[in-house]
Amino acid sequence: MGCLSAIRMAHLLLSSICVMWVVVFSVSGLGLGLGMRPSVLTFDEGYTRVFGDSNLMLLRDGKTVHLSLDERTGAGFASQDLYLHGLFSASIKLPADYAAGVVVAFYMSNGDMFENTHDEIDFEFLGNIRGKEWRIQTNVYGNGSTGIGREERYSMWFDPTEDFHNYAILWTKNRIVFSIDDIPIREVTRKRGMEESFPEKPMSLYATIWDGSGWATNGGRYRINYKLAPYVAEFANLVLHGCVVDPTDHSSTCHDDKDGESRSFADFTLSTGKRSAMEKFRKGYTTYTYCYARQRYRTALSECRSDRAMVKNLHGVRFDKLGYRRPHSKHHYKSAATSRKNRQIGSAKL
Repeated sequence: MGCLSAIRMAHLLLSSICVMWVVVFSVSGLGLGLGMRPSVLTFDEGYTRVFGDSNLMLLRDGKTVHLSLDERTGAGFASQDLYLHGLFSASIKLPADYAAGVVVAFYMSNGDMFENTHDEIDFEFLGNIRGKEWRIQTNVYGNGSTGIGREERYSMWFDPTEDFHNYAILWTKNRIVFSIDDIPIREVTRKRGMEESFPEKPMSLYATIWDGSGWATNGGRYRINYKLAPYVAEFANLVLHGCVVDPTDHSSTCHDDKDGESRSFADFTLSTGKRSAMEKFRKGYTTYTYCYARQRYRTALSECRSDRAMVKNLHGVRFDKLGYRRPHSKHHYKSAATSRKNRQIGSAKL
């Protein structure tokens, strides 16, 4: 039996023989009504190493990648190509047990090309102490707007350490949609006052694991315990379905409508059913949103003032002045036990 199999068996038996955290990424249905057939590539066909080379291991002929985090370094890889808009997805199983300080990220960025004006679209998974749930954070930067945080955090209606769940980023000229298991959880639209902060330059897809002890768990109160390392993230069948851009002149041949948008994404809007599912998710599981962080932003950002739908979606949910959901605000589950009861929610009930 290999080490990984032994570890999985140890987890099943609650054994203390050895400890390792495993994050697994694979493809599942991408949905959102796009009717797409996304590309699934091996590592050598679509990706390149970024850092932590000694902590990156290829398996299954390059169809699976192990990234590990230890006291020396984390690890990460990126797409070989740049993309201007597209759909990018993977399924993820997060590590159970103590994972405070661990950050697993699935995101898009062009920070290596545009140091002062970079764009970014983030899914970040923030580890926690034993018995506490992982938090999922989304964020968007455009044209170097890193001084304005547009973070949101969520709890889940499932335990993300028990099984695989699909996470997707859909990025078009005028909107960004984050989704989990084919359920939209956040939509960011280009609107008046936010134009310069909306991602608009070509980006690469990244997947990383790293030490975020300084902030990831209770603001840095709980840190990584390297006695329990290595922390291992396993990635398989990552999806790249987008408009490839030349890295030299940023030209592309896939823009084929009058507004310079690929027809695959230009006319995308959420269906009534998907929008209803998103509203229910947001009301039930949003634990932090920058739009309610009154102490951080004395004057609400323009999109927070103008987006009546965002306010309506969270109607009845109470947030404190820091932007965090109040403990007894309705719909938010309060424990892992409650999470297990909600395991069957799924898209039909959300």
